[in-house]
Amino acid sequence: MALNPVYLGVALDGYGCRPQAMRYTPAAEPVTSGRHWARLAAIAERGMLDFLTVEDNLGTRGDTPRADAVLIAARIAPVTRNIGLIPVATVTHTEPFHISKAIATLDYVSHGRAGWQPRVSATAAEAELFGRRAAPAPDESFDEAADFVEVVRRLWDSWEDDAVIRDVATGRYVDRNRLHYIDFTGRYFSVKGPSITPRPPQGQPVVAALAHAERVYEFASAAADVVFVTPKDEQSLARIVGEVNAAGGQDLKVIADLVVDFGGASDVRSDALVWGGTPAELADLLLAWHDLGLDGFRLRPAVNTTDLPAIVDDLVPVLQRAGRFRTAYRDGETLRERLGLPVAVNRYTPVRST
Repeated sequence: MALNPVYLGVALDGYGCRPQAMRYTPAAEPVTSGRHWARLAAIAERGMLDFLTVEDNLGTRGDTPRADAVLIAARIAPVTRNIGLIPVATVTHTEPFHISKAIATLDYVSHGRAGWQPRVSATAAEAELFGRRAAPAPDESFDEAADFVEVVRRLWDSWEDDAVIRDVATGRYVDRNRLHYIDFTGRYFSVKGPSITPRPPQGQPVVAALAHAERVYEFASAAADVVFVTPKDEQSLARIVGEVNAAGGQDLKVIADLVVDFGGASDVRSDALVWGGTPAELADLLLAWHDLGLDGFRLRPAVNTTDLPAIVDDLVPVLQRAGRFRTAYRDGETLRERLGLPVAVNRYTPVRST
């Protein structure tokens, strides 16, 4: 592995992030099919990518339906061995107990490859899907999201790593002295805990946040391990990295989002840079931006069936020849380990030993 590796992932969203991407993939399986997602994941893993994300929100993309991203990741996990799996799960209108359990389960199913990208919802239409309350204001939604992630992280820690004893002689499965109430009380949640799912294999699955502005950089700095940002050029890249650091995110892995449209279509709209050049030219850009301070990149294929294979078969080899990307996975590596994140120490374990 290179001494200064480029982290590289892909964002999977239906048939691709290009509007009406389905029109360019008429023979594809439905986006509600497990085979559709398993095939895309196999291509991404063939390229030895660090991770893939699965897009989700509380709406559809035009007339394209959405399946649940966490369940998609759970479907992908048994048919992959190495690639990290980071589904989006909305925090507004949902409960941290459920998300903590789902992502912990994904971490078990994937043997330590799980992550989670929290997403807020601030639209009235999405609030009406639940009918429980009005849509929160944007600032309030991120305050709530920060509490949500904190509750999830505490629930992940509420079991010590050796809490499961499976003592056949006594019939005890769990040492209850190694379970802990989290006793979280805040403006938005009051959660006693503990979880009903043992601590995930990674201790803390990787939390990622997509950020476009200062308030969201602050949220990412407080709650996440990885932040996805959207520079358009070197000038905006320098500004964004500076804003992330100013928000307290010096320890975050900063990953730039880019839309990859090797077909050069003009109808892709994104907060991120839309790339329409060749894979070799893209490799030059990625390496230059990496040298300016980015940790890596999340590429958004415009059309999955064409742009994802081009990323794997044309872009990755250029990065490998430059000595900046792996040529093999490391067996048994967790997603936290791969991204160079510190070991997640359980905040509650010292309570028992004092």
